[in-house]
Amino acid sequence: MLRLSPVIFLLHAFASIAVSSQFYVSPTGSDSNPGTIDLPFLTITKAISQSSPTFKAGDTVFVRGGVHTYTMTISISKSGLSTARYYLIAFPGERPVLDFSSMAVADANRGINLKGSYWYVRGIDIKGAGDNGMNVSGSNNTIEFCAFYENRDTGLQFSGGAANNQTLNCDSYFNADLGQGNADGFAPKLDVGSGNYFYGCRAWQNSDDGWDGYMRGANNVTSTLENCWCFMNGYLKDGSASSGNGNGYKLGGSDTKDLMHNFILKKCLAFDNRVKGFDQNNNRGSMTLYNCTGYNNGTNYRIADTLASGKILTVVNCVALGAYGQLSGAAVQQRNSWMSPFAPVTAADFISIDTAGVRGARKADGSLPDISFLFPAPGSQLIDAGTDVGLPYNGTAPDLGLFETATLVAVSGPRGSRVPGFGLLQNYPNPFNMATTIAYTVPSPGDVELAVYDVYGRAVRTLLRQRLGAGYHTTVWDGTDANSLPVASGVYFVRMKFKEASSIGRILLLK
Repeated sequence: MLRLSPVIFLLHAFASIAVSSQFYVSPTGSDSNPGTIDLPFLTITKAISQSSPTFKAGDTVFVRGGVHTYTMTISISKSGLSTARYYLIAFPGERPVLDFSSMAVADANRGINLKGSYWYVRGIDIKGAGDNGMNVSGSNNTIEFCAFYENRDTGLQFSGGAANNQTLNCDSYFNADLGQGNADGFAPKLDVGSGNYFYGCRAWQNSDDGWDGYMRGANNVTSTLENCWCFMNGYLKDGSASSGNGNGYKLGGSDTKDLMHNFILKKCLAFDNRVKGFDQNNNRGSMTLYNCTGYNNGTNYRIADTLASGKILTVVNCVALGAYGQLSGAAVQQRNSWMSPFAPVTAADFISIDTAGVRGARKADGSLPDISFLFPAPGSQLIDAGTDVGLPYNGTAPDLGLFETATLVAVSGPRGSRVPGFGLLQNYPNPFNMATTIAYTVPSPGDVELAVYDVYGRAVRTLLRQRLGAGYHTTVWDGTDANSLPVASGVYFVRMKFKEASSIGRILLLK
């Protein structure tokens, strides 16, 4: 791969800045303004329709904090390029709310209707739309660190052929339609395309389901969820039961009961959903569940019906606290908590079964809050009890369920001793191309150093050198070196030092 010298790279960067434009939107702005930081526009609609200067691929709309009141859908039809996206992002350090609450309830009254492709949307709340908070029919978009709530249908829906979109670290909650049977948290459904991916998302207290993959107009598409939490769906904002389906993850289904939605779930959590945690409905596609956990749902797992020819149900390293439910006799199962040789899982297998903190504020980078809920307790039978399915793990084998403990990670200490409670966890996402979060645990208060090295052992950047308290921590690396210059694609290593112990992890950067 061709590497640019720092000087040449800076010239390219400045050239890019020179041809890209920034527009600003504020609840105190005016659409008669020029859209500068000092004289911002009032509406996003005005910013994205600019013709002088032209709003073009590579340009950014910064949305200032505060409440932006809208009565009409924000329709986005322009498409960027793989090398030059459009950007719609919150102004740094601020959190804008797009409030559509004055809209009438109607199928066409969505908050944002994103028909275009190659958009990056980040850090924006969307509430109160007359239908979906946001509907995406374009492809290759990234929606990150956004929230969708109190909309009158699904919070974030992908349909109309939408394919290869990424939804990262988003929340969708308190969405409820009038009949209470349609509003989900997230929905890659109906005539959706393939390759849509969700990471680090939460869906709770939506009147219908947390995730809904119901098919109508599409068939044999694939959706992937990783590290997602889904709880209390089938309940309304006031806590009362809705008349909706009330499932956590509804993995497909169709009017004709013969369509296929291939779902892949990795390290996903379902708890306190009114009816089912993991639900097949009548999906005939393949379903793969790796390291998932169900607790206190009406039924934890219910994937029992016949699949289409050639399709497979795979359930590996999964956990149920309580009865697991029902799985097809044809399912490929390995090392699940309800199987031999495991004893029935009890609350003693976990640090806590208290759900406190699951709705907590996200971290500054958008990642999920740290919780102890359903994290394996020291000595739990779930630790090192799984089989390798290609997900990162510590110790001699993967733990069962979504949370991987660091207590048995191999680290070097004085004379090769182990340091209980000390560990460097796998970064996420991995591979990454913009920023990645490095997670680690510290057993007691002390000085911690976190540094990145290249494959030749050369120091790239020191990310952290400070005293930390005991517990779980995260640090973000944005793929730059000590001079804030982007580094090349490739393999890097992160080394964590704590007192006399150290641990090393592998990171893959792809651009």
